[in-house]
Amino acid sequence: MSRPAVTILDYGSGNLRSAQCALEHVGARVTVTSDRAAAIDCDGLLVPGVGAYEACMAGFTEVGGPQIVGRRLAGGRPVLGICVGMQIMFDSGVEFGTQTQGCGEWPGEVTRLDAPVLPHMGWNTVDVAPGSLLFDGIGPDDRFYFVHSYAAQSWDLDEDPASPIAQARLTWATHGSRFLAAVENGALSATQFHPEKSGDVGLHLLANWCRGLM
Repeated sequence: MSRPAVTILDYGSGNLRSAQCALEHVGARVTVTSDRAAAIDCDGLLVPGVGAYEACMAGFTEVGGPQIVGRRLAGGRPVLGICVGMQIMFDSGVEFGTQTQGCGEWPGEVTRLDAPVLPHMGWNTVDVAPGSLLFDGIGPDDRFYFVHSYAAQSWDLDEDPASPIAQARLTWATHGSRFLAAVENGALSATQFHPEKSGDVGLHLLANWCRGLM
């Protein structure tokens, strides 16, 4: 059985080694690079992200990340964002009163969670979207590891239910306020939590994504 080729985009942010180890554990051939050609041509592209939205977006832009993601999605080629790698797929993020433009693949703004304790750090359950492919075989009591203070807290993409284009599958979680824990929207998927730090259940999710690359 062939192994999918996955590129982890190195733009100076993210748990690159943890993500690499997790993907290799589930059978992927992994390259960590900022090379545009490699990022465009692979079976699956993973966009990590840790830290501030503004800093992540600056590094992502410097390596041509928005153009890479746009090229891949135009050809229906899978992309998976993790943590801030999910957040920068939205129109913008607001941190400490500063608004930063994101990739704009999804409409909406990433904002501070309304919670008594921040950051949201630790294990939490999620409300899985019906028909989810990422969460196939994962139960309602399974928990994922989160570490963040900001998230997308609404979904503003107005889709025609009669459209032949696949509807987005939205998975939610709650920490003080309700927020998007994962989105599956055609070739573009993302998780606010860290599957690479979520033990066996996180590996199961990554294996599900890799199977979709074959």
